[in-house]
Amino acid sequence: MTTDRWASWLLHRRDGGSAELRERFAATLTGYRDGVLDRAAIAEGDVVLDVGTGTGLVGLGALHRVGPSGRVVFSDVSAALLEECRRLADPERSSFVEAAADDLSPIADASVDVVTTRSVLIYVARKREAFAELFRVLRPGGRLSIFEPINTFSVRAGAADPFGLGLDFTAVADLVAKVRAHYAANAPAADPMLDFDERDLLRWAGEAGFTGLSLDYRAEIDVPAPPVTDWAALKRTAPNPLVPTYAEAIEAALTPAERERLDSHVRDLAGTPTRHTMATAYLTAFRC
Repeated sequence: MTTDRWASWLLHRRDGGSAELRERFAATLTGYRDGVLDRAAIAEGDVVLDVGTGTGLVGLGALHRVGPSGRVVFSDVSAALLEECRRLADPERSSFVEAAADDLSPIADASVDVVTTRSVLIYVARKREAFAELFRVLRPGGRLSIFEPINTFSVRAGAADPFGLGLDFTAVADLVAKVRAHYAANAPAADPMLDFDERDLLRWAGEAGFTGLSLDYRAEIDVPAPPVTDWAALKRTAPNPLVPTYAEAIEAALTPAERERLDSHVRDLAGTPTRHTMATAYLTAFRC
């Protein structure tokens, strides 16, 4: 199967082939999925459109809620990921549409009861247009339920290490700065991950015509998390589909001696609880 950067990341580069990391991420992702679906108030017989479905985390969950008379439309920009969803979904109650969040033109006006998204708008430059499309495809009385990480929060909070571990990198601060600089140099000039916060989500939804807006926002600073014991596996991962893996960034930014010094420092921290700083938002709204 032909793959692309979205499929490559979700199927391989997100967890680096590590069962430990996969399990670590799975619990978090399941929580996000349930948060989106619970807020969507899906009823039996509903037609649900899952935009940016990825590997189908939310869409497959929605299939369990729409019942035998309902249907889920899996939509994504990646044909490879739609094929993955097709392999897993009930073909009698599923359809698959290759489309971007800001151009859902293959989907008819007022044709679905619920629209869901999870961590999709962070990759969309034209967010106003995306909200207009989400509104357009919903029937009157339809419901929108989305989840987005608010990455500007961690930047403002000063989360410094590019590996997202919250460990003490003081002894190798010079090396971490070089790796961070490499990521900055490879980031888009106008990074859609960093051009909004929770207030923008509310404003764009209102401008698109949604009513009954509700936002659940959660911010966490230096919250303890389980240790990462497999540094080699973590280095095979990438923080998102658009940037190099940690190993690729380290290889490009550091000399062999510097790479060994960084590896040695992280090995010395093995078993140390990690910490995360982050903010997330759930937004629900209605089309009257």
